[in-house]
Amino acid sequence: MTERLQGKRALVTGAGQGIGRAIALAFAAEGAEVIAASRTGAKMADLPAISPRISPTELDVTDRQQVMDVVSAGGEIDILVNCAAWVHNGTILDCTPQDWQRSFDQNVTACYHLLQAVLPGMIARRRGSIVNIASVASSISGVANRAAYGTSKAALIGLTKAVARDFIGEGIRCNALCPGTTQSPSLDERISATADPEATRQAFIARQAMGRLGTPDEMAKAAVYLASDESSFMTGTILVIDGGQTL
Repeated sequence: MTERLQGKRALVTGAGQGIGRAIALAFAAEGAEVIAASRTGAKMADLPAISPRISPTELDVTDRQQVMDVVSAGGEIDILVNCAAWVHNGTILDCTPQDWQRSFDQNVTACYHLLQAVLPGMIARRRGSIVNIASVASSISGVANRAAYGTSKAALIGLTKAVARDFIGEGIRCNALCPGTTQSPSLDERISATADPEATRQAFIARQAMGRLGTPDEMAKAAVYLASDESSFMTGTILVIDGGQTL
C-alpha cells in the first residue's frame, strides 16, 4: 500500500500528547519526515524510537523568534499542522484579561507566527498543505464554559478561510479540522480538577450522540487525509468529526 505522505516534510505543533502526538505518529507511518514540536521536550522523548522519521524539537509557539528559528532549521516544509492549544474553562464572566490573552496567544496568534514563517517557502515551491486544528466549540457551535476557547477557535476558522482564499492560486491549501470531545491527557486533567470527576466524564461523553468520546487516532486519520493529495480539491474546508455532537 502506497504511503500517502511519502517524500513530504511536516511540522506538527502540540506533538507532546493527545491529538498532536497521534498526528505526528500517523504522518510518519504514512511516509512523512516529521518535525514534532512541543513546549515540553520530555513528552516527545520516545517518539524517535517509535519512528525514526520523527525529529522532536522544543518549541514555545507563542515565541515568534523560536518559531522562525525552528522553521528556518527545518528545511522545506510541505505540511504544517497547527495543533498546540490551550483550553480555558468558564464563561466570559469567569475569564480574566490574562486568560483571554493567553487563549488568543496560544490558539490564534501562534498560528499567525507559524503561517508567516512557513508560507513563503510553500509559495516559492508552489505547494503546501496547512491543517489547523480548530474545534466544534467555535463558530460552529456554542459549548458551555468555553467562552474564550470557542472565540479563539472561531478566529482560527476565520484565519483558515483567509489563508485558503489568499493563496489558492499559489498551490497552497488550508483546511480546518474541528474535533468534538476527544480523549486526551488534557481532557483527563480538566476532568480530574472537578468536584465529581466521574459525573464530569459522563457529561463529556453525553455530548456525543454516538455515546463515546473521540480518539486521537480518529482525528489523526482525518489530518492525514487533509494533508495528503487525497484531498487535493479541498481548501478552506471545515471538517467536523464530532460523533454527532453538533447534529
